[in-house]
Amino acid sequence: MMTKKISLHVVAGLLMVFFSCNLQAQNNLTEEEKKDGFVLLFDGKSSDGWRGFQKDYFPERWIVEDGMLHFSPQAEGTRGDIVYDKKFSDFHLKLEWKIDSAGNSGILYLGSEDPKYRYIYQTAPEMQVLDNAKHPDAKLGKDGNRQAGSLYDLIPANPQNFNGAGEWNVIELIVKDKHVKHIQNGEVVVEYEYGTEAWNELVAGSKFPGLNPDWANLQEEGYLGLQDHGDNVWYRNIKIKEL
Repeated sequence: MMTKKISLHVVAGLLMVFFSCNLQAQNNLTEEEKKDGFVLLFDGKSSDGWRGFQKDYFPERWIVEDGMLHFSPQAEGTRGDIVYDKKFSDFHLKLEWKIDSAGNSGILYLGSEDPKYRYIYQTAPEMQVLDNAKHPDAKLGKDGNRQAGSLYDLIPANPQNFNGAGEWNVIELIVKDKHVKHIQNGEVVVEYEYGTEAWNELVAGSKFPGLNPDWANLQEEGYLGLQDHGDNVWYRNIKIKEL
């Protein structure tokens, strides 16, 4: 019985087709998302629409590669948090992230570029991006409120369903009429309303008044940001619908 050997050239060709199709599947809108009004904030090929926080350029250590936005601490050049160059108020954001072992980053929203502050987290709430297993911040704060998916230093993600370092996590962030939901890997993990007495009390017991005494008074329209915390982190499939 004769067996046919597949040449290395054929195998290589099949792999190229597979990976090409996989990349094309990323950073695209489904037909349902198009009808629902979502738009892409990242096309997987360029940094169009993004720039450094309080900057007019895109930091060089944020690299667009293989359909991902990758912060690389090993790269040379400028660094810093990045923002999408448009303000949003009520919105439904979707994206995917993965973090390196012992890594830290964050998704920030309703941020201000007030020149009094150097970093976006001094003005904006943060959905935490973290390796819970190995980053020390996971054990700080209160009741896990610095772990993945949490409203950083304020409300812990419950349930805690982080997929682990090196694995993709799917999030949705919904802001509507001062009501906010963090959805991580298909589950609502944080839900709150800002601008209330309970909100002011919550913030008063956190680290934020020491960073910005007016932090609790969030602006109702602001920037979306991705944090440079000095660790490898990857983002893709970033899309938004204004509500």
